[in-house]
Amino acid sequence: MATTAAADSAAALLRWQARYCEQLGSPLYASLLESAALDAEAGGPAVGLLAPWADAAVGEVPAIRMLGAAHRLVLEGDAPGLARFYPSAGGDSTAGNAWPALREVLVEHGERIAELMRRPVQTNEVGRCAALLGGFLLVARETGLPLRLLEVGASAGLNLRWDLYHYEQGDAGWGDPGAAVRFSDPFTGEGRPPLDVDVEVCERRGCDASPVDPAGDEGRLTLESYVWPDMTRRFEYLRGALSVAPRVPATVEQADLVEWLEATPLTAPGSATVVFHSIVMQYLPRAERERAAAALERAGAKASDQAPLAWLMLEPTADPPEVRLRTWPGGEQRLLATAGFHGLPVAWVYPWS
Repeated sequence: MATTAAADSAAALLRWQARYCEQLGSPLYASLLESAALDAEAGGPAVGLLAPWADAAVGEVPAIRMLGAAHRLVLEGDAPGLARFYPSAGGDSTAGNAWPALREVLVEHGERIAELMRRPVQTNEVGRCAALLGGFLLVARETGLPLRLLEVGASAGLNLRWDLYHYEQGDAGWGDPGAAVRFSDPFTGEGRPPLDVDVEVCERRGCDASPVDPAGDEGRLTLESYVWPDMTRRFEYLRGALSVAPRVPATVEQADLVEWLEATPLTAPGSATVVFHSIVMQYLPRAERERAAAALERAGAKASDQAPLAWLMLEPTADPPEVRLRTWPGGEQRLLATAGFHGLPVAWVYPWS
């Protein structure tokens, strides 16, 4: 029998996550988490699964780990009862109460769920490319140089291929209209980035603490399992990007983010280096964030017109998250847009001419 303290802790954690899932557009996960919280108060299976994470930092998202593990079993065909409610597996999230089916999975596959929860959470939110697009275009427009892309926290490197996707806003667009990933009207309001810019990418590299191979079944399952099953648009973007990845090389090294930045040349003659990341820095301790910023500052001090450096980020420094661009020489910082945690929608605010 779970202790009262453990049950209360699990219930509170589940309700906290439920609120975020509701706000971010997953009524299915919000409902399941609320039901799991009620069940946890009675000593249900989520209590034991979440107990090892009682002292974990918020960025470890144990409730999402639990749901992602169950989702993986659905995608592998090992949880057909739950699959009936998961649109990601052809089910219908409005077909009834999915909680009994999820609870059964947590009970019957508890050991497997616990093992999967110990793996790093890996998401590669392709929708964030729509938020970052304007930054890349501004750098290309202002420097006139090929772009050298360096992404930290790159996961499977799908966002290193942002230029292979299509972005359409009203009667304007950027990229190949026949691309496997298409963003239709991603920008809200009147603002939009410069969509008349030609871009050449000369290098695609990144790092991640636990990189994912986008070309293999294991990598695909890992990425899909952490997409919330009723958010079908996110699945469309991810699956389209996975079809592009094998055709376009991008190197993602297994490395500590800060150490990689400190060891990697951050400028190169004849190209504009763009170091970028999206919803990454919030998971680093303050000291590590400061070291990363210092590495970019040092490189920026050595930047020139023929070897410029740009730092492009989508991070929750405010609510909603902000897209900011800092460029060297000079070190100018600009607020370009606000965006969602998953990228969309994007409100472009930077005036350009």
